[in-house]
Amino acid sequence: MTTNHWWRGAVIYQVYPRSFQDTDGDGVGDLRGIGERMDYIAALGVDAIWVAPFFKSPMADYGYDIADYRAVDPMFGTLADFDRLLDAAHRRGLKVMIDQVLSHTSIDHAWFAESRASRDNPKSDWYVWAEPKPDGSPPNNWLSIFGGVAWQWEPRRKQYFLHNFLASQPDLNFHNPDVRAAALDNVRFWLDRGVDGVRLDAINFCFHDTQLRDNPPKPEALRNGRGFSPDNPYAFQYHHYNNTQPENLAFLEELRALLDRYADVAALGEISSEDSLATMAEYVTDQRLHMGYSFELLTDDFSAAYIRDTVERLEAQMTRGWPCWAISNHDVQRAVTRWSGDGAGHGFAEQLVALVSSLRGSVCLYQGEELGLDEADIAFEDLRDPYGIAFWPSFKGRDGCRTPMPWDDSDTAGFTTGLPWLPIPASHRARSVAVQETDPGSTLHAVRTFLRWRASQPALVDGDIRFLDAAEPVLAFERMHEGSRLLAVFNLSAAEATFAVAGERSCNPVDAPGVQAGTLADGCVQLPPHGVFFATID
Repeated sequence: MTTNHWWRGAVIYQVYPRSFQDTDGDGVGDLRGIGERMDYIAALGVDAIWVAPFFKSPMADYGYDIADYRAVDPMFGTLADFDRLLDAAHRRGLKVMIDQVLSHTSIDHAWFAESRASRDNPKSDWYVWAEPKPDGSPPNNWLSIFGGVAWQWEPRRKQYFLHNFLASQPDLNFHNPDVRAAALDNVRFWLDRGVDGVRLDAINFCFHDTQLRDNPPKPEALRNGRGFSPDNPYAFQYHHYNNTQPENLAFLEELRALLDRYADVAALGEISSEDSLATMAEYVTDQRLHMGYSFELLTDDFSAAYIRDTVERLEAQMTRGWPCWAISNHDVQRAVTRWSGDGAGHGFAEQLVALVSSLRGSVCLYQGEELGLDEADIAFEDLRDPYGIAFWPSFKGRDGCRTPMPWDDSDTAGFTTGLPWLPIPASHRARSVAVQETDPGSTLHAVRTFLRWRASQPALVDGDIRFLDAAEPVLAFERMHEGSRLLAVFNLSAAEATFAVAGERSCNPVDAPGVQAGTLADGCVQLPPHGVFFATID
């Protein structure tokens, strides 16, 4: 179905505010910095920006622990700065999405301060409180994603509170209608301010099992949770009861009803469950979320078979919904490193952007992907991420993908006049925006030209998808739109590869700028290392 909704097929550029541009010299990026770089973002050819949390926070989890949903943290600026950012984006035709972290707050939030004070105050039931077992131990076996028990003792109430993330991120009790109403009211605040959409962090974590049943153990062979340290016991359980509860569906419908009161805004849900594809299909409907993405393409598996299987399984289940795909973000190792070990060579970064932008759905590109940035190697003494600090040395956390944006090749990369909050590696400064601007063959120029070309291809923006049989390392599929068909072929290896086009097809190669293009001869596509081939099919 073709629509004119801005978000359908959109390329959404994720900005991590701490690391984009600092304007006051404190070494931390800010909202003014994002606004000052808006011309750069618009020139990429993206449709929208997603701004990660900038709300008031003690920064235990770097903004995903919110102390006031309606206030800008002073390190990022003011509400007036956000309004100017919003205006700057809109004047350039860009939409703005912001993070909403609904399932939990900071321990410093006023709601929690009141809730923990006693068992009979007006907000006593706003968080998930539970009695200890007779021996004083936690009420069940639920574990935190960041390691260890998901329950924290609170002496004021002589009860435990639930935290699916850090102990300083207590979970809200969404079974309480007052909590749901307050959460929706906070979303309304930003919609009234003019944002075009919300990215919903950990949206399947809003509800918990009211019976507090134990999660069942997971067999050792299946303990491969996405994005988890190999030493993290979180992967030892099936998380059937601490998230993804059926009550969440009704809340998503309440949220959609709110969004539908505004002109063409969108909700993008981050979904991580035991079967994330099935949950996406359940959550992304005409009555719930507009889009959803999961961690399926944020794993270590870069085989053609895995990508095809992932997309086909989602397509089979989500027959009416609209997916969103991402291969990098602020939570995982950068794709250039994750999928190649930094040994892919020229053309790999460009191919990755082309690949994720050619799948059916919208796209989230993470700042620095357009530069081909690799994962930064952060020394232990420079780590900031509590997740990485806890699981060092087997898992270094998320700091390596969060280092500041390299705008030039100076010591501070044009990011700040002070000391950057994370070190900026020399390899990033060598791939800075300023360096790549002067090189017509750079990744930056390639990504810009490819994204502009993609925007002109209805089949890629809004078409259906059908995969074709191909031997590793080749991934091949068709995109179909209103009777036209576009063939897309990707060589996922660093060696040459071939793909035989079925004999009954008449292919007309299409010049897709910004990629290492394959060639067609006698019905066979010849693909260079990390090559890409597009053709119309009669």
